Amino acid sequence: MLRLTHLRTIASAGILCVTTSFTCFSQVNNKVQPIFKDGQTQIVNAFNTPNKWIRHDVFVETTFDTDGDGKLDRMHVDITRPYQTDTEKLKLPVIYNSSPYFAGVAPDVDGLFWDVNHELGEVAPERIHPEVQRTGKRPIISNAFIKTWVPRGFIVVHSSSPGTGFSQGSPTVGGDNESLAPKAVIDWLNGRAKAYKEPYGNEEVKAYWSTGKVGMTGTSYNGTIPLAAATTGVEGLEVIIPVAPNTSYYHYYRSNGLVRSPGGYLGEDIDVLYDFIHSGDESKRAYSNKTIRDTEMRKGMDRITGDYNDFWAGRDYLNDMSSMKAALLMSHGFNDWNVMPEHSYRIYKKAKDMGLETAIYYHQNGHGGPPPFEMMNKWFTHYLFGIDNGIENEQNKAWIVRESDPIQNPTPYKDYPNPNAENVNLYLSAGAPTSGQLSTMKPSENQKETLVDNYSFDGATLAQAENTNHRLLYITPKLSKNLHISGVPEITLKLSSSKPAANLSIWLVSLPWNNDPNAKITDNIITRGWADPQNYKSITKGEPLIPGKFYEVTFNLQPDDQIIPAGQQIGLMIFSSDKEFTLHPQPGTELTIDLEGTQLKLPIVGGSKRFENAINN
Repeated sequence: MLRLTHLRTIASAGILCVTTSFTCFSQVNNKVQPIFKDGQTQIVNAFNTPNKWIRHDVFVETTFDTDGDGKLDRMHVDITRPYQTDTEKLKLPVIYNSSPYFAGVAPDVDGLFWDVNHELGEVAPERIHPEVQRTGKRPIISNAFIKTWVPRGFIVVHSSSPGTGFSQGSPTVGGDNESLAPKAVIDWLNGRAKAYKEPYGNEEVKAYWSTGKVGMTGTSYNGTIPLAAATTGVEGLEVIIPVAPNTSYYHYYRSNGLVRSPGGYLGEDIDVLYDFIHSGDESKRAYSNKTIRDTEMRKGMDRITGDYNDFWAGRDYLNDMSSMKAALLMSHGFNDWNVMPEHSYRIYKKAKDMGLETAIYYHQNGHGGPPPFEMMNKWFTHYLFGIDNGIENEQNKAWIVRESDPIQNPTPYKDYPNPNAENVNLYLSAGAPTSGQLSTMKPSENQKETLVDNYSFDGATLAQAENTNHRLLYITPKLSKNLHISGVPEITLKLSSSKPAANLSIWLVSLPWNNDPNAKITDNIITRGWADPQNYKSITKGEPLIPGKFYEVTFNLQPDDQIIPAGQQIGLMIFSSDKEFTLHPQPGTELTIDLEGTQLKLPIVGGSKRFENAINN
């Protein structure tokens, strides 16, 4: 049944429902109304009329000027709504999607990315800055989500982010204007901001068809923008469902002080992404390039040290969450090596600590992958229509797709990490250049082992090598029972370097390696992480290493939730340059690991008892 407060919410939108078993049927003067069943919006035939949908665009005025023309920037916004919002004066909630990609991106030309073949701490050669050929025509910005949600009684709204498409301003890749732009759109949908028919015109347009309740979703950069909007605390943004969002550009382009590329885009950095999306007004590009890319970014991004600074702190949404009120359903893949799984976990954890209504959906695949449609429908239905479908009373806050299950069939858990997971301290025993042992037994004597950096060998090759001096590998006994890892592993290494700077890469792998082309994505790499040993004290300030001196370096690997099957072995691989992610200095740097001062904290469901049980027949 509907609670009285929810009934009032629906009635205020012109919708009156009689409910039985979470089913809502329209009974308002024979006018078309949304229909709800089992706590979800249903397709209404009268709304499922694409040839009658009203499609138009407006330009919403913001509170900033970032293209230097002395006028407040206006965001290009398109609207798709059922025709009954005019003929029957029906007011409906909005599902809103914003992106920098709608109007085209830069061509993938040689020289777009930074050259990674140079010594650590050196300045790379200048790269090429290609121009984006703007695409798209008014009034349609995008067709995303329209066929899914308009027939169910939602209005779908898109906007191009600042400095892209027909939206004015400059792209800043995580700057304040990329939070304030969607806020302005939501303010307009609530009658608090102005919109105009033309980019420089004076004829206003009102959102008379909006209830003022807004939900946002999108994937990758399009998933970042909902979080950016939510951090402003804007009234009316009730719920966000970010999919694989980039929640910190430092965590995207750096790792514990190390200059590190996102997976699949070796040499990309924040200024590369700026060039990639800068599809706005050609006459304004020179100003934006000089002001944002060539001044603010050039001074702040720092590819020399990789340290965390004010520039990166200003593009870390974790630092801006104090005003956030929207409910949050996060979605991410544990094997997303582009926008890595820590991006969602850190925001989920903070939102939960703040007392916000929060849940997280993780799958075992790579980049992208929204929650099951039924889950998204229930969240939008509850927060935008006020239907009491039990979302806020759900005891399970984590939904994780198991390794062999379809992506639409997650297993519910009380939380993530699994509440029954405990850190198990694992230690290393010597075995180079083949492999040593990874176990709960501390090494009996002071042991040191050395590896020689050589970026020519990628991580997969090193993990499979029987004998090599380019990595150190430590392996558990063969598992006699399945072992469930859930949480954030932590590695502490006591190491020395033969040079003042060195890359440090860690892979946790499942062995033997499966080379079958049809191998599951979970078969080989469990998780991984990277760090700059120069930042052993802090990610905000590194210092040159004294060759031969030992330093203690501690950092997290990427979050994971994976069941390692019986018959496999867990391997900890330590190496220097990661061919697919780090800079490529000349081979030859030596890293020496003091095994007595090195340990891995591995979160295992059932803790040490389960681990020991799994490695003993």
